[in-house]
Amino acid sequence: MRLAHFLCVLCALCGSGFCLDREAFTFTNYDLNIRVEPEQQRLAVRGKISLRNDSQTPQKNLVLQISSTLNWQSIQSGGKPLQFETHQYTSDVDHTGALTEAVVELPQPVPSKGTIDFEIGYEGVVLPDATRLTRIGIPEDKARHIEWDQISRKFTAVRGIGYVAWYPIATEAANLSEGSSVEEVVSRWKAREAEFPIAVTIESTLSAAPLFSGEPKSAPKDASHQNAAAFTLAKPGIDAPTFVIADYSKLTSPSQITVQYLASQEQAAKDYIDVAGQLEPVLPATKGALPLQMLGLPDLDAANFVTRGMLLIPLKTELTNEAELAMVYALARQSLLSSRPWIQDGLAHYAQVAFIEKLQGRQAALSYLAAHTTALVDAEKSTKLEDRHPLIDGVDDVVQQAKSMYVWWMLKDMLGALPSEALAQYGSSIDGNPVAMQHLLEKTSGKNLQWFFDDWVYHDRGLPDFQIDSVFPSALEKGGFLVTVTVENKGDSGAEVPITLKTSDSENHQRLEVRGKSKASVRIEIASAPTEVTVNDGSVPESDISNNQFKISSPTPNPPGR
Repeated sequence: MRLAHFLCVLCALCGSGFCLDREAFTFTNYDLNIRVEPEQQRLAVRGKISLRNDSQTPQKNLVLQISSTLNWQSIQSGGKPLQFETHQYTSDVDHTGALTEAVVELPQPVPSKGTIDFEIGYEGVVLPDATRLTRIGIPEDKARHIEWDQISRKFTAVRGIGYVAWYPIATEAANLSEGSSVEEVVSRWKAREAEFPIAVTIESTLSAAPLFSGEPKSAPKDASHQNAAAFTLAKPGIDAPTFVIADYSKLTSPSQITVQYLASQEQAAKDYIDVAGQLEPVLPATKGALPLQMLGLPDLDAANFVTRGMLLIPLKTELTNEAELAMVYALARQSLLSSRPWIQDGLAHYAQVAFIEKLQGRQAALSYLAAHTTALVDAEKSTKLEDRHPLIDGVDDVVQQAKSMYVWWMLKDMLGALPSEALAQYGSSIDGNPVAMQHLLEKTSGKNLQWFFDDWVYHDRGLPDFQIDSVFPSALEKGGFLVTVTVENKGDSGAEVPITLKTSDSENHQRLEVRGKSKASVRIEIASAPTEVTVNDGSVPESDISNNQFKISSPTPNPPGR
């Protein structure tokens, strides 16, 4: 009967022209009491949530989704129980590949921009589960190193949307077999929830104190268990709400970085904290930056994970380059806080490239950038103009992360260095202004960056495509040559690109600003006959690098053949 009623509700909605809009509501507040029972691998949640109708039409129904291994017990509003029907909803935003979805019938329609409060209760288990990966062909032994979320007596760690829907969400279905479907759905969720907090009180039946990716608060006096802790995460759309419970021991460095480690990981923990303490911060710390906690994972092949104040990482006996880069990323991500992924994550990825450049030189850094170029180029070529997402829109996926990393690297090359003063001044008070970062960089550098931000941040105009248009070497009376190099950009995005002029025994490097769909020239004076010109050394992503070099047959003033 309940299933029949549920189907009738859906049919009535669609028949009346008001099909269920799963993303109509934004969750504007969470206040959740979480009881974790590791012995039973069980989670029980009671609390309050607030939602706002951000659609253009009144909404009579809404959905509340949790992981498929959790079950809805109660949904009330104003102290009165509401009618709801539950079913399994296939979606890869959860590690199980499905959600338990409650379709809630509201007492009256919620108007556009109207709000509604709920008292909720749900419970169930959180077990290791790699279903969404194995059903697309990833071997289970590999998938388990990625999907390590679980509640267990020995180790508990549960990440938020995109991993485990342990708190209520509302999204359309996403499928890993459909390209970037999961990234797009999760990104839309993050953008909607970027500014709204989540408050949690976590109680555990174990003696270990719960840890959470947020600011610690005083635990309520009426908590039913002594091992209770309260936290607030200001921006759950930016940082995945994550809780961890384990029998950790702790080491703390003079720089306030901590490493919490499991039994048998003590020596590795000492090595990691020594290295972390020696890492010089690439970015200046801004107001609100949290000290970093490194939390050891029991699986030494597990994938790293970074969220607010936490780096979950396998503490291996031999510290790898990957681990060092993970520390650099985590430290940088803690330093500058922003609700805009192109700023917070983009700068953190840039910090990794800057770290490589400092240790191994510019060519090693460019090689690291090149490893992230293919996906970006392929995506730009295959995505229609109307489907592209500018960086400012806040979409957070692998392609956008690569592009934002390049944006910061190009800005560093254009300005000589990223102005620490500008980055240190950036904070929550101006984060809501989409052009604030541009104006700070312009103020401290004295350069007009409007054209660059228009092409790379505020719009997605694709990638540039540079080629040598002409080369004119002229012999000088005093000896040597004056070489005029003209570069054409066939793409729609402009950039300041490096030009390398080679002779038989030397190289000369210049920089040239070439706007989209235009040409620009630079004159270079050299001591001996030029032999080759190259535009772009890999520091600017472009759609075609096959036409970036030109061999100069002889130092004559005649233009090269095309």
